[in-house]
Amino acid sequence: MKPAGHPAAHLAALSRWSTVPADALLAVALFLATLGPGQVLAGSPWLLALQTALVAPLAWRRRAPMTVLGVIGLAAAVQWALGVQLPADAALLVALYTVAARRPWRHTLLAALVLQAGVLLAAARWAPPGRFPFTAAALSAMAAAALMTGLWMRVRRAYVTSLESDREQRARLAVAEERARMTRDMHDIVTHNLSVMVALADSAAYVRHSAPDRAAAAMEQIAATGRQALQDMRRSLGAGRATSGEDRFGEILQPAPGIAEIGPLAERMREAGLATCVRVAGDSEAVPVAAQLTIYRLVQEALTNTLRHAPGARADVRVEVSSRRAEVEVTDVRDPVVLGAPGFLDAETRVSGPRSGLRGDGRGIAGMRERVAAYGGTLDAGPVTGGGWRVLAVLDLGAPR
Repeated sequence: MKPAGHPAAHLAALSRWSTVPADALLAVALFLATLGPGQVLAGSPWLLALQTALVAPLAWRRRAPMTVLGVIGLAAAVQWALGVQLPADAALLVALYTVAARRPWRHTLLAALVLQAGVLLAAARWAPPGRFPFTAAALSAMAAAALMTGLWMRVRRAYVTSLESDREQRARLAVAEERARMTRDMHDIVTHNLSVMVALADSAAYVRHSAPDRAAAAMEQIAATGRQALQDMRRSLGAGRATSGEDRFGEILQPAPGIAEIGPLAERMREAGLATCVRVAGDSEAVPVAAQLTIYRLVQEALTNTLRHAPGARADVRVEVSSRRAEVEVTDVRDPVVLGAPGFLDAETRVSGPRSGLRGDGRGIAGMRERVAAYGGTLDAGPVTGGGWRVLAVLDLGAPR
């Protein structure tokens, strides 16, 4: 990096604000470079004026390429009419390059044809006897080089612009994906934990007179569930709010929940009043961490919906995994015996709401489909024969997207 006081840094900053200063320096450099070899210094003052007319317009070459080329071409026509040869004619090549680099194709073609006509006129007037073809070819080659360089710069600039646009698009997509991930995680965390806390609070209120010890245990579980929710939220958002730095980093670096945490999840659901049975088959160690989190969230969302919308049901969780495939099935089945289990309210006090989260008009099914789609899998959610509801997700772990 250049220091802030470096002249080149000031020039670059000035060039970003206006292209005229940098182009004016180019014009001055070309003026001085072509001043000595010619006959300007030894000739009349009007030659100096002609030299200036050929070079000075380059200061505005990037602001008005076609106008600058026209002005320089007019000065060159006066020079041709007077029969004076000046090295400053190189300004025509710079002007043609600028038109090719910055103007549309039709302007570039027009500029190239006009300059080629000037090349032929110059060769016809100043070429040595018998050397017209060679002189015209040499001047045409220089004009073609300026033209092709300008076209190449235009293509390169368009390519760089497309890369920057693609990078910005990727950045926007990354932000959108991160927001979608956070939305899914927050939905799962908040919905699950609040559902468990509400169920525990209802149970505590129901048994507070008949079984005070069970009510106290439910309240303790509510507090533990709330703390777990806060911890999951901090981890999901990637920024702990603990007072000590050690606790903060401990929360952030704590592993995300996976297949091993499905058992404790089922235990919390049983404490909330949902009889839950879990069966895990396969080598969970072979499943990537991200896929394990997906499996955990699928089970969590399905159990939460069962707790909210199917009171008195029993939930069966089946997880079968391998290094290439994972299958998650959560089924809730009506079981009258479960209605009398500890922790449940009377059937008349529980209201079974519509299972909108699993029928596609809520965030539940949308989040589940997004998680499964990330692994090229399939999700099937719907009623089963004989009553109940089933969620079946199949993940392709071999080629995550």
